[in-house]
Amino acid sequence: MDAITFGTDGWRATLETFTTPRVRMVGQGVATYLADEGRDAPVVVGYDARESSRGFAEELARVLCANGFDVLLPERDCPTPLVAHAIVERDLAGGLAITASHNPPEYNGVKFIPHTGAPALPEVTDAIADHLAEPDPLPESEHGTVRKVDLETPHADAVFDLVASITAGDVSEAGDSEDDDGDAGDSDTSDSNGNDSDTDETIIKPDFTVAYDAMHGSGRGVTDAALERAGLSVERLRCERDPDFGGGAPEPAAEYLTELIDRVTDPDSAPVLGLANDGDADRLAVVTPARGYLDENLFFAALYDFLLESDAGSAVRSVSTTYLIDRVAEAHDEAVHEVPVGFKWVAQAMADHDALIGGEESGGFTVRGHVREKDGVLVALLAAAMHAAEPIDDRVDRLLDAHGTVVQDKTSVDCSDEEKARVLGALESEIPETVAGTTVADVNTADGFKLLLENGSWLLVRPSGTEPVLRVYAEAKTDDRVATLLDAGESLVEPLVESHG
Repeated sequence: MDAITFGTDGWRATLETFTTPRVRMVGQGVATYLADEGRDAPVVVGYDARESSRGFAEELARVLCANGFDVLLPERDCPTPLVAHAIVERDLAGGLAITASHNPPEYNGVKFIPHTGAPALPEVTDAIADHLAEPDPLPESEHGTVRKVDLETPHADAVFDLVASITAGDVSEAGDSEDDDGDAGDSDTSDSNGNDSDTDETIIKPDFTVAYDAMHGSGRGVTDAALERAGLSVERLRCERDPDFGGGAPEPAAEYLTELIDRVTDPDSAPVLGLANDGDADRLAVVTPARGYLDENLFFAALYDFLLESDAGSAVRSVSTTYLIDRVAEAHDEAVHEVPVGFKWVAQAMADHDALIGGEESGGFTVRGHVREKDGVLVALLAAAMHAAEPIDDRVDRLLDAHGTVVQDKTSVDCSDEEKARVLGALESEIPETVAGTTVADVNTADGFKLLLENGSWLLVRPSGTEPVLRVYAEAKTDDRVATLLDAGESLVEPLVESHG
């Protein structure tokens, strides 16, 4: 049990630790938690493209069935946001996704999503952790059943309709992705491409070519199909399943997207936009002709600006995300709500404030009218729609001209999970009056320590929820200044880590 720890987004570990007996214990913990909550509707169990994921998903299904729950299992690996959408659309008790997201193939993980379709808050994962145990089956006559279902078609229809309402400027008709009758039965009436007779009309005009990189993950055949259905031409990269992800990590960072970047930035190449998902397709990276890899902070600001053209509402951003969001909001007389890192906090604040958009600098976003879980499939479609309305490079240029240049970067300092609390406690008494020659005007302690400097730049030190490191972030007006701030942050933290080394 000690090896099972729920971090920022579920439990992840290498396959030496992430074993079948422990996964079965998580299944029992979830079953007991749901029973205690009085939830007896079916549970959906999804999984990503890793070699071990299908088997782990089947083990979870067996444990849940032995506890009396009916289980819905997709026929193939699928993006995590499809699991979240199915929970709401089918009015399920909750769901689980076997995925290690962007981590290398030697990792796997499990994530529990409650009946809201939003990430589980700590009180939920703490309750599950309290119930971890060997499976305790009911009599066989009380066991549930496992049924294979199509999660792709209902999700494809939902994102298509939502983006269609936005591009038409009629957001009031966008639903909340809930099925009126809450039926947990099959809605598998469309063809394999997610099309039906009522939604064949293209929604993104004019037509242009997009390069899509699935990184061998679960977005293949899902995100690219949504883009084609919307009316675009798609050039596919790494859209074949490879459980080893080509020998690397399915992380949509610039260093892993060189082919996509080269293709989009080549002036003689057809694609005018590049899109990539991580391994379980809940995050998105964007590549543009002028910038190449587009900083996620700039994309967030551009997407919020685009949505505000047809709707109104506040934004939710994590403490590590750019203040450019605040400037866009201020220009539209809107508010911004800052939360700790972790999409669970973004999702909660979106519900509390009926926010228009929520996101993080790591590339996870969702919008009002959809489930409150980050969705790289939906956001890929929104990125294409935004580019059709105005080239993304032009929109970003316009925002930076209006609100000032913003640059952000981050680095990491090795620190064991056991030492993180001690180091942060020591840092509290070591907060400097100046950082790299600039006065510290205020300190935000929502998540670690965010030093707000007098000139509008900032430095953040916070513990990673998924790795044995402390994250150091900085934002300023130039690359050089950001590099200087990051160096200052490392110099501040490293002696504290080493003091017990």
